[in-house]
Amino acid sequence: MKLPENIAGFIKAQNDADSTAFARFFTEHATVFDEGSSYTGREEIKHWIQEATEKYNMQVTPVDFTQNGTKGTLSVEASGTFPGSPAVMQYHLDMENALIRSLKITG
Repeated sequence: MKLPENIAGFIKAQNDADSTAFARFFTEHATVFDEGSSYTGREEIKHWIQEATEKYNMQVTPVDFTQNGTKGTLSVEASGTFPGSPAVMQYHLDMENALIRSLKITG
């Protein structure tokens, strides 16, 4: 599957546990919704992904991606040290140019 460059980079940063690079794929005031909480701005997003990576040792493998205008849905198989691993999750993305304006994780 061929992913857009920004989405491929976002996944690589997550799998490399590079929270700084991960946060750069978001707009300055982006929002992430995950596990009933929300995180706003690159700094909060950086801390959120760093804590989640350390807690769950998670790796993701893209399985499907669709995009319609600024909206995209990325399905990933996530594995790590969390109950139910591996699990398929959906990343619901709202893009602003090549950056992510919002991300909601379901699954």
